[in-house]
This record gives sequence, structure tokens and C-alpha cells, in this order.
Amino acid sequence: MTNSYAAAGVDTAAGDRAVELMKASVAATHGAQVLGGVGGFAGLWDASALRDYRRPLLATSTDGVGTKVAIAQALDIHDTIGQDLVAMVVDDIVVVGAKPLFMTDYIACGKVHPQRIADIVRGIAEACAATGTALVGGETAEHPGLLGPDDYDVAGAAVGVVEADETLGPERVQHGDVVIAMASSGLHSNGFSLVRHILAQRGIGYHDELAEFGGVVGRALLVPTALYTSPLLAVLDELPGAVHALSHVTGGGIAANLARVLPVGSWVELDRGSWSPPSIFRVLTDISGESLESTEGTWNLGIGMLAVVAHDTASSVIRALESRGVPAWVAGRVSTAAHDLSGFEQGAKGVDGGAVKLVGAFAQ
Repeated sequence: MTNSYAAAGVDTAAGDRAVELMKASVAATHGAQVLGGVGGFAGLWDASALRDYRRPLLATSTDGVGTKVAIAQALDIHDTIGQDLVAMVVDDIVVVGAKPLFMTDYIACGKVHPQRIADIVRGIAEACAATGTALVGGETAEHPGLLGPDDYDVAGAAVGVVEADETLGPERVQHGDVVIAMASSGLHSNGFSLVRHILAQRGIGYHDELAEFGGVVGRALLVPTALYTSPLLAVLDELPGAVHALSHVTGGGIAANLARVLPVGSWVELDRGSWSPPSIFRVLTDISGESLESTEGTWNLGIGMLAVVAHDTASSVIRALESRGVPAWVAGRVSTAAHDLSGFEQGAKGVDGGAVKLVGAFAQ
């Protein structure tokens, strides 16, 4: 009987090959603050860069990609979900006004396929570079017997920094503030359990080519999550004080996520007529026989990020976002006036926040 690690299903040599394949991509995210390169037990980032801050607050976030990885695995396309991972983590950090500093990733798999792991990490590294985030470390863990040979999952965590007196949040939001919506790139990385359920019920495969999806179904679903960090940081720098709060529209949908960043006692009616949900959402709801409105607590329906801004800066913020490739529009206003809050989402994720309700009909 052989009692080696290899006999148990763990290929350390394959792990080493994966590291060699990803080294260049990871190194491309490193600036002068990163010390030690790739392969250490811990990533090192020179915190002396924070000495110029008056009172630096560190912001941290962690997340994964969810069941979207099942579609990547089915299509054997692995270089897009890295951007999904970075977006889900780093765009949560910018919500408080923080600049991301560094990130680490974790990939668990049933069997290490070096090129596949390198493709995933390359996608992570490219998105890190696009958001100004150093990828300082990571881990690839082989779990034979727990995961199938072609199964994997990805997760990551990042750290950012913001001046204490520049932190965004509910305490800055005022009566009369304008809510600006920013367009999503599609489904992003939420609600894929529902997507997969709808397709399975209708017998639609990820490799099927359907005109409604603009081609191969799985490819339409793998469009990566939009990255908002760099454009938003530029707007915060260009228009100081204009943005009071940000909300990343992830799990829970539009209303619940906005409610989290509003103060208790405030409310917003978001006008569905201010935008037209992209075709991917319409196709999926048509297939399922459900309405777009019924999915508002699951999908982003075309809004990936929301900004609450001072009313007299709304036009400037929209222009600044659109000049950086982010379509944006006014979707509602904040009020603290007495109002019947029946049917409103009030707070979420344990936060006692404001109240939000979507009203009207979607634009066609």
C-alpha cells in the first residue's frame, strides 16, 4: 500500500506549476509598497504609505463568486470569474469611500489543473490592476474526495483605507439628496442559483445557442461583473463632498441594498421608469413566466451601484461617471417627510436603515 500524498490525490507538483504560470500576472499588480514577491507565507505591504493620512481607517471585505462558477466550469471558461471576484470584494470597499490597497485570493479545487488555476488568477490579477489593488498573496488548496476533479470554488479578501472624516455612509445623507443609479454589465455575481433553476426547469443547457441570449447561453451568463472602484474614486477626488453614500447592489437586490446606507427615518421611491432592464433579465423572466418585478429582491436588473449625492451636484456626478464609461442617471430622491411606508424595504443584513420601494413601470 502506498501512503504518499500523491496516492491520496494531492499533486503538489501541479500546484507548483500553477504558481509558475500565474507569477507574471500577479507581479503586474505590485507597486513599490509590495515586498517579497510571490510565494511567501504571507504577503507584505508597506504601511508607511499611510503616514500622510490624518486618521486612516482600514476597510476590509471578503466574498466569493457564488454558483456562477458552475457555469464557468461547464463551459471550461475560467478567465472571467476572476473579475467577478474582485468586483464583489473591492467594490464593497469603495462603498465607504475607501481606496483598496491589497487583496488575497483562495481557490479550493478537487484537482489542480495548472492552466485552469492560472487562468482564474490571471482574471483576478487583471481586475486588481484595473482597480489599483495589489494582489499580494493567495492559496490554492486541493481537496480530493470533497470536491470532484473538475470542481472548484473561489473566494477573496481585500483591505482598503479611507480618512476617518471622509468616510461615506448614512450619517451624511440628507433630505433632498438625489439617488443616482449606475448601469450594471448584466447579472454580475448574484442570483445564479435562480438562473440555473430557471434554465434547468426549461431544459436549456449552457452550451445551447439561442437567439434570445445572443448566442451561446453560458457565454451570455458569464459576462463579468462591472468594476466601479476606479471611476468612483476619481469622482470622490474630483467632486469632494458631493457623494454622501454608496450602495453596491449585490445579494438582496436593489431596494434592500440601498436601504442599508440610508439613515433611519428616511425613505426613497426608486422610479422603475428611469431605466430599462437589459435583455438578459427580460429573457430569463420570459422563460420562467415571472415578472421583472418578482426578481427585484434577487437580481440587480441593470443597476450595479447606487450613489446618494447632494442635490446640487447630481448633474456633475453623472457627467463625471459617464466620462469614465459608467452610464448613470437619476433614479430617486431621499425624503425624511412623514410617509406611509407600507411595502417599503426597511433596512437589511442586520442594519436598521432607511426605507426603499420601487415604483412605476420599467421603461421599455
